[in-house]
Amino acid sequence: MAEHVMFLSIPGLRPADLHAGRLPNLQRLVADGESRELVPTFPCVTSPVQSTMWTGVGPDRHGVIANGFYHRDRREVELWIAFNQVHQAPQLWDAIARNDGLTSAVWHAQNIKDAAADFICTPAPIHDADGTTKPWCYSKPDGLYERLVADLGHFPLQHYWGPLSNIESSKWTVEAALWLHRHYAPNFHWVYLQHLDYAGQKVGPEGPEALAALQELDALIGHFVDAMRKLPGGDEVDWIVAGEYALTDVRGAVFPNRMLREAGLLRVNVESDGEHLDLAGSDAFAMVDHQVAHVYVTPEKVEAVAELFTAAPGIAVVAAGPERGVLGMDHERAGEVVLAGEHDRWFAYYWWLEDAAAPGFARTVDIHRKPGYDPVELFFDPSTRSIPIDASLVKGSHGAPADRPEQRTMMLSSLPGVLTETSDPMRDTEVHGVLSRALGL
Repeated sequence: MAEHVMFLSIPGLRPADLHAGRLPNLQRLVADGESRELVPTFPCVTSPVQSTMWTGVGPDRHGVIANGFYHRDRREVELWIAFNQVHQAPQLWDAIARNDGLTSAVWHAQNIKDAAADFICTPAPIHDADGTTKPWCYSKPDGLYERLVADLGHFPLQHYWGPLSNIESSKWTVEAALWLHRHYAPNFHWVYLQHLDYAGQKVGPEGPEALAALQELDALIGHFVDAMRKLPGGDEVDWIVAGEYALTDVRGAVFPNRMLREAGLLRVNVESDGEHLDLAGSDAFAMVDHQVAHVYVTPEKVEAVAELFTAAPGIAVVAAGPERGVLGMDHERAGEVVLAGEHDRWFAYYWWLEDAAAPGFARTVDIHRKPGYDPVELFFDPSTRSIPIDASLVKGSHGAPADRPEQRTMMLSSLPGVLTETSDPMRDTEVHGVLSRALGL
């Protein structure tokens, strides 16, 4: 049992980068420990993967089927909900809370608000009526973020997502975790370091920005470990690192909503700023998320929708009704039809057939009004001073079933013995057990 465990959750971590010597600080950190290749559960995207690690079960049981949900009762798509109550299975935080004397902290994870962890900090920007956005974070206990701001300044939201995303957001998270350990020394930290993901989406996992991001990440890990060891008891902290998923190169997007519109199944409303999705009037629409699409369909149209997508270029799996179980998606929150993309394609949410008809928010960073994840928000068009409407810009993605070696990630531990009871390669459903053993739960 470890008294203090620092867990780093790193999307985009690849075995190839470790084997190529691109992460020397990380290699030194776990040199006396253990490592396994890790296979993420479909869909291999942030919220479901994190929830799978916390619960030890897949999305068909914990209920987090994507980075967002479609509320059928009120016909509303809601991405990045953030609240922990969406989970339908017990979590690691619950087990830690039941163990007298053990405390936990979570940094910038998804769907974590109001969880049982003792300390939580996650982005919760304030959107003013005039359209401006102010940096802020939800925190637990009350007042924690204000104390962090006083010592560290605001979390750099502009570097967390969008065209300016970079290592600065991860740097703040590391300093905040060090601050908390200095003041409270919780037994367990979950630290989300996300910027590899965004560099890889922009240029592909082997692109120059992605390789530079690897160097930055490794330097930050080195700083984190060195700074922790200078704190009282910091040299006794054990480190566990897991990748959430690996990115693959993509060569273009698939547009499920355009296909549905051309088939007469999706309708739009023309408003002053362009065409908006008419959820009430549509027989089907797709909530897309990287390489997975949940297609919500009126009952009498399910067969027609499944047939529409079958054998369509760029789509590897079309699963309808009970057949969704082959993807682990036989859940009431999932679309009536679930699509999995080929490893070299991704799903774009666009429904307009001409760029001039796109709604105003398409050209902005607006993660809540778009009914799907939009990686094009990572780019900026200086000629229009807005987000471009060009899905071809995206060069890397993830989410498809991890059935190829290059889609695997890694789990590593400085603490010997905690990975010995796992399969090889591991599944991310086993992470919960690893952390439970490390903490003596």
